[in-house]
Amino acid sequence: MQQRQSARPPARVPRIVTALAATLALALGLAGCGGSDGGSGGGKNGGGGASATQAEALEPLAGKPSPRLPATVSSADGHRTTVTSADRIVPLTGSLSEIVFTLGLGDRVVGRDVTADFAQARKLPVVTRAHDVSAENVLSLKPTVVLADTSTGPAEAIDQIRDAGVPLIVLAPAKELADVGTRIDAVATALGVPDAGRELRERTERRIDAVRADIKRPADGKRPRVAFLYLRGSAAVYLLGGRDSGAGSLLEAAGARDAGKESGLTKDFTPITSEALAKAAPDAILVMSKGLDSVGGVDGLLKLPGVAETPAGMDRRVVSIEDGKLLNYGPRTDQVLRSLVDQLYEDAP
Repeated sequence: MQQRQSARPPARVPRIVTALAATLALALGLAGCGGSDGGSGGGKNGGGGASATQAEALEPLAGKPSPRLPATVSSADGHRTTVTSADRIVPLTGSLSEIVFTLGLGDRVVGRDVTADFAQARKLPVVTRAHDVSAENVLSLKPTVVLADTSTGPAEAIDQIRDAGVPLIVLAPAKELADVGTRIDAVATALGVPDAGRELRERTERRIDAVRADIKRPADGKRPRVAFLYLRGSAAVYLLGGRDSGAGSLLEAAGARDAGKESGLTKDFTPITSEALAKAAPDAILVMSKGLDSVGGVDGLLKLPGVAETPAGMDRRVVSIEDGKLLNYGPRTDQVLRSLVDQLYEDAP
């Protein structure tokens, strides 16, 4: 399976990992950590990724809301910002872009982060360089408002955009299902479309609830243990998600148990070792599609330390979800949860 390639790891991965990946990739003569090592994503599972040439389209709300501005809002970094125009919007993360477009404001977006790879955004200019935002690229688009979150960097770029007089709002990242509605509301309020935000929040939460109500678990009632692995084969970065990886809320909503968290991992991510995986003892492994592709598919995944010896490895039970959707916690989270549930319980009667 051919997967989309992006330069930015998920926000849940600590910045030290981003730096490590970039350093290793440079040392190996590779352009960042987004390259694929090739290989197939085949196996018992491991499907669910869109191809690089067929980006998925979002489903915006019907109609186009008219922003009611000015709006004064507080940023997660302590600043208080007044937005007077939403005519030229630049969201600096893929998840924020997803919300803006789904609110019906996509025709006002003039630039994108590299992870905003859904169909409606693909032709917009990219304002990031490798893992970092380029203030020069952003400012060249003459934005009237810029949206970021606390994972956006470097800090110097954020300061440079603000110093140029552009209203810039930093939002707290979404880490679990409970954050979905809050984040939608925050973006909608900042852009002066609170009614559209309320409509999108209700639609999103309704769809998530519908998926949860339709989960067909195994007849024995056993809750599978699932380990979330973050993989970048081209940079030799292989991490096991712990309590704060961001995947726990999805796994719990799907009726599963977070194997990394239950094995005692209190960090967000830790390097994969045979010992750590043996302790986690996952029945299934959750990965991002591009990460799975980067290690050569399920066959390559089984060559990583300890993976083949886990129950998941012995059963080749791998759940793969697109990088640009898995940890976004936004308008497409119901699709993420549905894919997770369908793959996890595909053998359930």
